Amino acid sequence: MTTRRSFVLRCAFALGAMIAVFSFAGCDTAPTASTATFSGPPPQMLGSGDVIHLSFPGAPAMDTTQQIRRDGKLNLNLVGEVQAAGKTPSDLEKELSSLYATQIVSKEVKVTVVSSSFSIFVTGAVVKPGKIQPDHALTAFEAIMEAGGFDYDKANTKAVRVIRNEAGTTKSYTLNLQAVLDGKSVAPFYLQSNDTIYVPEKFQWF
Repeated sequence: MTTRRSFVLRCAFALGAMIAVFSFAGCDTAPTASTATFSGPPPQMLGSGDVIHLSFPGAPAMDTTQQIRRDGKLNLNLVGEVQAAGKTPSDLEKELSSLYATQIVSKEVKVTVVSSSFSIFVTGAVVKPGKIQPDHALTAFEAIMEAGGFDYDKANTKAVRVIRNEAGTTKSYTLNLQAVLDGKSVAPFYLQSNDTIYVPEKFQWF
């Protein structure tokens, strides 16, 4: 009896140690949403694949519609190649106005987004996993609703992960979206293009 009790205690201790190790490791690789939430929607950023229209009020003949290339650039008359991806439409307008200052009488240039390549991927325990292409700023919770909502029989709504590439490094953010479902006041987590949302399944004891 004593031997059996000792064995059970050793197993419990080992299990506790494993949980502690995994919990510590998780904190290192998956920062919480509080470290990356925004007070409001992030500014619209141009990206590769976006189609934009450039209008020149002082020189309408120069108006053009182009798709931003995979390298993030445009090839424009008179000024050559210009980096567009990673800038807001307003930032690009200011840069083009400066570049064309000596080329045209009117320095005004207007940038309009015709179509956006902004994409979000939702996978895991949701009703309709797949690709979403929203036409407006979207939060993680809204993206899941666009994917048909949680599969409540399976979804672990307290540990939803957003996987994001930042400056060539893959980062993972863990979100407790159960708080949103419970009607609590939670700062929204806005998504960036090419984010992947993964809804894990609940842990089950067998």
